[in-house]
Amino acid sequence: MKEKNKLDKLKEKYPQKFKAENEIFKKIHAGDRIFIGTGCGEPQYLVQALINYVESNPKAFFDTEIIHVWTLGVAPYTEKKFKHNFRHNSFFIAKNTRDAVNQGLADYTPIFLSNAPDLFRRRLVPIDVAFIQTSLPDNHGFLSLGISVDITKAAAESASLVIAQINPQMPRVHGDTFINIKDVDYAVYYDEPLLEYEITTNSKVVQRIGKYVAQLVEDGDTIQVGYGALPNAILDNLKNKKHLGIHSELLNDGMVKLIKEGVVDNSKKNIDRGKTVAAFCMGKRETYRYLHDNPGIEFKGIDYTNNPIIIAMNENMVAINSALEIDLTGQSTAESLGKVFFSGIGGQADFMRGAVLSKGGKSLLALPSTSEDGKYSRIVPSLQEGAGVTLTRGDIHYVITEFGIAYLYGKNVRERAMSLIAIAHPKFQPWLIEEAKKLSLIYQDQAFIPGKGGEYPEEYETHKTSKTGVNFLLRPVKISDESLLKDFFYSLSDTSMYNRFITRRQDMPHEMLQDYFVVIDYTKGMEILAIINEQNGAEEIIGVGQYGINEGTLTAEIALVIRDDYQNMGIGTELLSYLTYLAKRNGLLGFTAEVLPENKPALKLLEKMGFETKKRFSAGVYLYDIAF
Repeated sequence: MKEKNKLDKLKEKYPQKFKAENEIFKKIHAGDRIFIGTGCGEPQYLVQALINYVESNPKAFFDTEIIHVWTLGVAPYTEKKFKHNFRHNSFFIAKNTRDAVNQGLADYTPIFLSNAPDLFRRRLVPIDVAFIQTSLPDNHGFLSLGISVDITKAAAESASLVIAQINPQMPRVHGDTFINIKDVDYAVYYDEPLLEYEITTNSKVVQRIGKYVAQLVEDGDTIQVGYGALPNAILDNLKNKKHLGIHSELLNDGMVKLIKEGVVDNSKKNIDRGKTVAAFCMGKRETYRYLHDNPGIEFKGIDYTNNPIIIAMNENMVAINSALEIDLTGQSTAESLGKVFFSGIGGQADFMRGAVLSKGGKSLLALPSTSEDGKYSRIVPSLQEGAGVTLTRGDIHYVITEFGIAYLYGKNVRERAMSLIAIAHPKFQPWLIEEAKKLSLIYQDQAFIPGKGGEYPEEYETHKTSKTGVNFLLRPVKISDESLLKDFFYSLSDTSMYNRFITRRQDMPHEMLQDYFVVIDYTKGMEILAIINEQNGAEEIIGVGQYGINEGTLTAEIALVIRDDYQNMGIGTELLSYLTYLAKRNGLLGFTAEVLPENKPALKLLEKMGFETKKRFSAGVYLYDIAF
């Protein structure tokens, strides 16, 4: 009743603003550009009323241009019967306008969304009419744009004619969301549910990707995520984090859930501290209700939220986005499949570049390894002809699929290609290897084990802490580890190299690395790396242990080496123990080993493990037979 009284007072004070739709729409002229509010904030009633008006008055106006970021509601203005009345132009292509754009019946304007408000203000894309949806007015006559500020605020401020649908179901959201009734030319009151956006999935693929992404998000980080099934799975995996912040284009259900659970408190942000900042919301009604009059959440224009300079001011900014395809050099497309326009540049490039510039920031690109039907790899040798490059080779730090994480930052093209092939779907890896050779992206003699023997056994990854408190990861070697292994071996002292190879080896060429250490048939042996992660995110190898099955027996020859600065810290004990566990698990009955008499650490390690051993001396080395 109280809200109705406010509206009645407004109608009494501004009777000229509250007229029948037919009278209002007469103010639209041929050739006008009409802006429509974004996504779930679309004023559905106004749009349908406009269509009804044109159907009743087919000659009312012609060649009007409909402009918006993204429509989730009906888009009848793209139908052929209205082709003389409307021409649709979108900054981001939605599912229900995709066919029209690709058939030439509608237009797509590629642009960084952070630049869109500038187009309106400078009249490079002049807005004649703005259709917006607002909350009920407050005591001072201010209406909130609610869940759609993005470019809507700029459009309303730039338009010659502003028509507002006042909807009591639109939440009053804090921030730069307000427009005064004085600045609205016409207002239409209509109570209707806001559009809702919900994608749910229990896909194991999506959940695995979410798990990997969560490994890269640290307590206190400020995050941004895109839209769709992947972001929701990623957010589900962040529930054990602490003191996260949000600075994002989109606010969705998963983010609000994290706010409610106390995972997000924005306490570590160095700008907009204590505030969740976004430009628009797409979610369920429950989420919209949570936004209403909530001082902890502020919506701002997209030229603020998506400004790479502002994004970069957030320390430890983590931008998490997805793509349709990524090629082996690290450039990706989120906007087109070859020559077919699919979505748009959106805010992805804004956020990924802002995160790269942020102190402690990370840019993460997460995508399933294949298309939904599994027929196509989304990691490809080259982007298809006609594809738009949304992110360049310099924009991405990490790429994540359900098969793992590829770190691209600072990597050369060969290293990038091998890292991406390592996280591609196994059935496409042989093809990617051959295509990469044709493109001269990788070594021409690059070996690869097809089938089960070459599949990376992720289940063997485990975290350990040595007796001296060193935290490290034990994991199988990957086909992308050649550079890491080269650095490891060249970091060893002459003594450690001699003890490992029983020869005065000084070089470690590609051929030897590949044949003996990188390309492993996991049905015939095992190689485990002891890995530490440096603060800059790069991996370093501090130990290597491997065994190769002795043909015709249920034993395997074992060898290991620990980096000099990590010797006598318990790393070797953990590595040998784990290799023993894996050997037993794979049905082996024991190890054999060759150890130089002067290799005291190795001799001591074998003695203290408590194995049942037989030792003999031959040709200058100790030969061990070890039974489990």
